Amino acid sequence: MPKVVDCRGFACPQPVIETKQALEKTGKVTIIVDNPAARDNVARFGKSQAGRVTIDEKKDGIYITIEKGKQGKPRTKAPSSKIPAPGPSVVVIPSDQMGRGEEELGHILIRSFLHALTEVSARPDTMIFFNTGVKLTVKESEVLEDLQALEKNGVEILICGTCLDYFNLKEKIAVGQVSNMYTIAETLLSAGRLVTV
Repeated sequence: MPKVVDCRGFACPQPVIETKQALEKTGKVTIIVDNPAARDNVARFGKSQAGRVTIDEKKDGIYITIEKGKQGKPRTKAPSSKIPAPGPSVVVIPSDQMGRGEEELGHILIRSFLHALTEVSARPDTMIFFNTGVKLTVKESEVLEDLQALEKNGVEILICGTCLDYFNLKEKIAVGQVSNMYTIAETLLSAGRLVTV
């Protein structure tokens, strides 16, 4: 009997995260979702884990059963002909939203991205927050728990002090360390891999 995980009403990427966690504990799970996007994301993840995936659409939800290890080897990335640059991986967060365009959507996306970072195995070495991105590091932030979890797992969090002063937020910092532009520039220039969100 597979373990059943009810993900109805969960926003992206939570159904995939719940699926990953369940598959780490058992070889067969059934995930219940309530929309086609979640169905497709969970099914795709299941297949990427070399799982056999079956989908049963019922009146009360979409039931996705994944049986681990029934289709050969897990998917791996094609080998790169490039030699990775030496140095740490750095993620730059220049805004309290992700992308340009609809502001509310941008806030949803940055929350999802930071939560997903807590679950992936390849985490950045350093995260740099500047401009309105510093608002994510304060006590009232909706992503504070995720940032604290990343810091606890060894991710260095640097926050622009000038930006904190500009927004009058220095006293509200709840994660990471206040930094300066010299350290930020040095960190950016020594990065082996740099990702700007």
